[in-house]
Amino acid sequence: KSIRYLLCTVGSVYIKSKEAPAKELLQDLVEMCHGVQHPIRGLFLRSYLAQISRDKLLDIGSDYEGDADTVMDAVEFILENFTEMNKLWVRMQLEGPGRVREKREKERSALQELVGKNLHVLSQIEGVDLEIYKETVLPRVLEQVVNCKDDLSQYYLMDCIIQVFPDEYHLQTLEMLLAACPQVQPTVDIKTVLSRLMDRLSKYAASSADVLTEFLQVEAFTKLSNAIEKVIEVQVDMPAVGAITLYVSLLTFTLRVHPDRLDYVDQVLGACVKKLSSIPKLEDSRATKQVVALLSAPLEKYNDTVTALKISNYPRVMDHLDNGTNKVMAMVIIESIMKNNTCISTADKVEVLFELIKGLIKDLDGATDELDEEDFKDEQNSVAKLIHMLYNNEPEEMLKIICIVWKHTMAGGPKRLPFTVPSLVFSALRVGFFLFHIVMFLCLILFLSTTRKY
Repeated sequence: KSIRYLLCTVGSVYIKSKEAPAKELLQDLVEMCHGVQHPIRGLFLRSYLAQISRDKLLDIGSDYEGDADTVMDAVEFILENFTEMNKLWVRMQLEGPGRVREKREKERSALQELVGKNLHVLSQIEGVDLEIYKETVLPRVLEQVVNCKDDLSQYYLMDCIIQVFPDEYHLQTLEMLLAACPQVQPTVDIKTVLSRLMDRLSKYAASSADVLTEFLQVEAFTKLSNAIEKVIEVQVDMPAVGAITLYVSLLTFTLRVHPDRLDYVDQVLGACVKKLSSIPKLEDSRATKQVVALLSAPLEKYNDTVTALKISNYPRVMDHLDNGTNKVMAMVIIESIMKNNTCISTADKVEVLFELIKGLIKDLDGATDELDEEDFKDEQNSVAKLIHMLYNNEPEEMLKIICIVWKHTMAGGPKRLPFTVPSLVFSALRVGFFLFHIVMFLCLILFLSTTRKY
């Protein structure tokens, strides 16, 4: 059993002596390893071969580089060893009786780094430029990923590709890499793989302003968006939380790489609305948490609620939240306005804003929860503070704003009016007595209509 390890060691020493071409000796050694077909023994033998041959590969500037030998010889050697190791690793799941499957999977997980070591070595070869990676390395590795039909192998290798190779290579081969994602097994956690890829690419974009032009040239956003849509379409059993998590990752990528493209942000939210519309009711708390993260991201990025109000699909996403979470999100929006001292100065934006926070200013359909008195007061005080942030110097526009606020606050019923009407009156006073008289007249009408009932 140890004779093959000895032969690998002797071969390594022989390569060092330079008495024979390194290419031929490495090829002989990798062929010799075919003699061991036991999965675990074969994995360790080939791992040992990869380890001792690492400093003897035919790379640029290598002591073993000859006229007839190229970097491609080193690439072929590693890829062949990687392919055989992956096959042995996948075969491990078939060894032994079915009742010990869980134990075998733990053993396989412990040995995954032996297979991934080959990809790490490939990434360290200086001669592997973008062209070689694009034409040879990535297609061969992805072929193994797709064809092995093993969820553990597919997840690990996809993640390994993303982690070990340069960000520039990922960007320039994005279409090829993403094309493999819908082809993996449905049980593969592909959302985590894609999330890590988008995270790496967004950090790469932040590294230099010059890089951003490359993202536009390769149409990275469009390719990622299409790939996510395809993955969700193919994996019909993917839970709602998985799909929404993908949209959160895509939105995070968009806000980092293309913060000026509100149309991209709106497109991501629109795709999420489409997915949410296919779900009868959002009951998974994890999915709800992801929707809140999706809605919070633009507020945190822009520090300007006015910008978020321009996103047409924003309120459509909020409509899919349950009443309790809708109110929480409404409070987040108000807190963002107060924190950044944002002034909402146009009637149309006030209309959109009050549609977003409607869970605080009126009882939503289907609301059955008993209201806590302290929570209710906090919510209404927040709305009252918000009214002070609605302001325009032009009396005509301010009158429109006051009318919109009046319309929405009236829908909340008499229990909310003591909190909101005083703020509305003082807002009118800021502009002039003309508006003040109008508001007071409206209050008088409200008072008379209320007392008449009694």
